[in-house]
Amino acid sequence: MAGVGFAGAAYLLWGVLPLYFVLLKPTGPWEVVAWRVLLSFVFCLVLLTVMRGWGAFRAIIRQPKLLGWTALAGLLIYVNWQAFLIGTLTDNVVETSLGYFINPITTVLLGVFVLGERIRRLQWAAIAISAVAVAVIVVAHGSIPWIALSLTASFGLYGLIKKKIGPAVDAVSGLTLESFWLIPIAIVQLIIVAQTPGGLTMGTQGVWHATLLALAGVATAVPLLLFAAGTRRVNLTVIGMIQFLTPVMQFIIGVAVLHEPMPAERWAGFIIVWIAITVFVVDLLLAARRGRRIAQAAPV
Repeated sequence: MAGVGFAGAAYLLWGVLPLYFVLLKPTGPWEVVAWRVLLSFVFCLVLLTVMRGWGAFRAIIRQPKLLGWTALAGLLIYVNWQAFLIGTLTDNVVETSLGYFINPITTVLLGVFVLGERIRRLQWAAIAISAVAVAVIVVAHGSIPWIALSLTASFGLYGLIKKKIGPAVDAVSGLTLESFWLIPIAIVQLIIVAQTPGGLTMGTQGVWHATLLALAGVATAVPLLLFAAGTRRVNLTVIGMIQFLTPVMQFIIGVAVLHEPMPAERWAGFIIVWIAITVFVVDLLLAARRGRRIAQAAPV
């Protein structure tokens, strides 16, 4: 039960993050991501000290191959953060939810084409239905949902790398290194934002705003650490079903709280996506049931 609690808490926090970042207006997405990178790095350094993780961290930095993978993971999570903040702060939270709705199906596709995994018929059906959904949104709405596609592609590839490096890199050390590689990008972004007419907003919008912006690193790191703790304790079938908490909450926030427009063609696309997700979850449940039957039938 502890694993379900950790994973559930992570996805719940990710689900409400749009409301947190909306409170940071008038800070723009480029400045928010820059502070998010820098403050995540600082927070991780504190965690490494408190959790006495410097020994494991030093062992990782002695392995150039692992360092290369963490650098690539850092670039992918940067793309994910930037696309998410652009979506959230430009009134496109519903589109960000679309990205996370189709992310599990993207992960399955990556498993097939990158890892050579074989998938079941219902999974292929879910992939085909989700492709139809994206096509409906593109054709009917007249534009490519690039925020959603950027989110699902970047997070899917990020998860692939995390799976590849596996237990060799713990959660805190991994996030520390990923943030470290992004520091030059964050500094350049802050310099560029400072040259714009509005300039940097840190410290110019009152104490409450400055406090919220300063906590961006904590808001980033805590759900990632809860997610890591949860995935170590429960199987992937459970994670596969819990993960839909995030896009469901983001969709509700976008429609009911932020009152983003939902024309008929967007509803059509989302309904088709939800059909694909239903097929996907049914497949997960059937696979889990077959797994239990095989385990019970196996000789002791």
